[in-house]
Amino acid sequence: MSLPRNNARVLCALLALAAARAPAQDGELAELPRMVVTSTGRPEPEAWLAGNATRIDAATVDLVGAVHVSQLLFRAPGTWISRGSGQEHLTAIRSPVLTGAGACGAFLFLEDGIPIRPAGFCNVNQLFEVNSEQADAVEVLRGPGSALYGSNALHGVINFIGADPRAAGPGAVSVEAGSDDYFRGMLDTGAGRARLRLNATHDGSFREAAGFNQYKLNGDVALTGDLRLSVAATELHQETAGYIPGFGAYRDDALRHSNFNPEAFRDARSERATLHWEPPGGTEAHLYARSSRMTFLRHFVPEKSLEENGQDSAGLMVRRDWMTGRTGSLITGLDLETTRGFLLETQDHPVASDSAFLRETRPPGTHYDYDVHALQASPYAQLAWPLADDWRLTAGLRAEYLRYDYDNHLAPGNSRDDGSQCGFGGCLFNRPADRVDEFTNVAPKLGLVHEFDSHLHGWVRLARGFRAPQATELYRLQRGQDVADLDSVTLDSLEVGLRGGRGPVRFETAAYYMDKRHVILTDAGGFNVSDGHTRHRGVELEMDWALSPQLTAALSATYAIHRYAFDRETALGEHIQRGNDVDTAPRTLGSARLEWHYADRGRAELEWVHMGGYWLDAANEHRYPGHDLLHLRIEQELGERWRLGLRVTNLLDTDYAERADYAFGDYRYFPGPGRQVFVEIGISY
Repeated sequence: MSLPRNNARVLCALLALAAARAPAQDGELAELPRMVVTSTGRPEPEAWLAGNATRIDAATVDLVGAVHVSQLLFRAPGTWISRGSGQEHLTAIRSPVLTGAGACGAFLFLEDGIPIRPAGFCNVNQLFEVNSEQADAVEVLRGPGSALYGSNALHGVINFIGADPRAAGPGAVSVEAGSDDYFRGMLDTGAGRARLRLNATHDGSFREAAGFNQYKLNGDVALTGDLRLSVAATELHQETAGYIPGFGAYRDDALRHSNFNPEAFRDARSERATLHWEPPGGTEAHLYARSSRMTFLRHFVPEKSLEENGQDSAGLMVRRDWMTGRTGSLITGLDLETTRGFLLETQDHPVASDSAFLRETRPPGTHYDYDVHALQASPYAQLAWPLADDWRLTAGLRAEYLRYDYDNHLAPGNSRDDGSQCGFGGCLFNRPADRVDEFTNVAPKLGLVHEFDSHLHGWVRLARGFRAPQATELYRLQRGQDVADLDSVTLDSLEVGLRGGRGPVRFETAAYYMDKRHVILTDAGGFNVSDGHTRHRGVELEMDWALSPQLTAALSATYAIHRYAFDRETALGEHIQRGNDVDTAPRTLGSARLEWHYADRGRAELEWVHMGGYWLDAANEHRYPGHDLLHLRIEQELGERWRLGLRVTNLLDTDYAERADYAFGDYRYFPGPGRQVFVEIGISY
């Protein structure tokens, strides 16, 4: 069962109309006290930000109690974390859901302002490497990042902000149980100038052989008044389920619980440590080290190869804040990073297929075995200057140099690992000879903010984002491609917006146009190329309306069009045609919520999530109709120390797909779970 489409649109329109007509309190506009961190690296008033910002606070993180990070981040307009199997996902921020070559590295994920992975070594699933479940706040910036952030801050930035050990609150412990053998325990404790957050999760999954165990830890200790050490570690062990095939298969009860890849798995771990030096006077430095390892079965390809990859990196981020006026500032900085990454792909058995071509061109053995040493250097500057009492100019510039030194441990070319040749023109897997690749990018930003009055601000922003080619796109080649001569992806963005409030209403709305060039894709010959071109435009609205002291309504809504601006035959026989919608790019996304503080320290939230329909192929011939879901969350304080929580997701037990696709001549779906119930009990001490 789902909400009728017309009713969903009417509900969205009524919320917006009611908010616009909400009565003022004593004829005054609402205050805008919220502060945001991510755009400048320090807390600043949201009102004067030349660009959009969504901030999800700790109370909301606790209330949502996300089983998957997608359930939390859908509250940001223009943002869709498309859930796969277990904790797997693909990201969309002012973009389609990106897959294949060019998909990874279009979004920058931060933990307290530090990227969680080195540039050039992304993982499309890397949000499972951050403790979103216990974040103090999550900030989402849509579109190209500020001058503070370089490669990968192309379509957007998500910053997970942790606990400050110098402001530690009471400790807390909670345990939770739910549908499909779901169990989770959380600990948040502090002593003196230290803070520790830990959670452990087991999920049996509603699909066969698709459960996971996950562990996350964050520790912070203030060594001195100026020096703070942060550590983070995650570990994931999951069984993996792939697509289910057939038109409308997600509506078939037997199919949506099935798993056609019971042998698939993913094991991953990550560790990070950062030393923060933040003395008075405006100078600060952050010295960090990171490590990650992952092993998984590539069940989605005929050879079902095993991939092992990892990265070890260290970096230094230094910045200086120069105060230049009553409201103006100048930030200058330098980011340095060095990385060693590796990839090993092996195949144990011949391809289980009657096709002689597949068996011959995908032989058992080692397909890839290489290391990449990378060096990154990025100076930047960002100026905010008051042109007048009600005008503020923001300008930024970032230059970034990225060098890859690639070392291949096998014979170059597309032979077998023993040097013998495959039939049918050679093996699928092609290994470039040792080489060095360098990329230099410059990204300017320019913004202008106008204060109409103290509670209503408008902005216009021009920005360029960039994304250097990732190591796998350069060195994990196929067929006869010996060299991937790729350019950096660039995205030019124009954004205008307005934020403010009247009485109990607060809102932020933005309209944007983006032109994206040198998009990386795999062409019909199996070569990685960078001559794609797409255009993106949309309107976003974020609004909160206090209907009464007990009742609040909130809305996040997006209408966007993402289109191809080039023609190309691609891998898997798809034909991209100029003017077509990009596949997996819904035009409408939305979330509307009613929160009721119904009793002493009790609250309940009803959330409606809307996913518009979208095309499943570049030719725009096959389509997913979209869906609507309802979620119910209740939280009640029991005395001074105890807390009880209840969550019912997919309240109406709607059949839907988390993600849909069309490939190899058939529809494919990641089915969504039916109604699930979770109960949590916690105690503070």
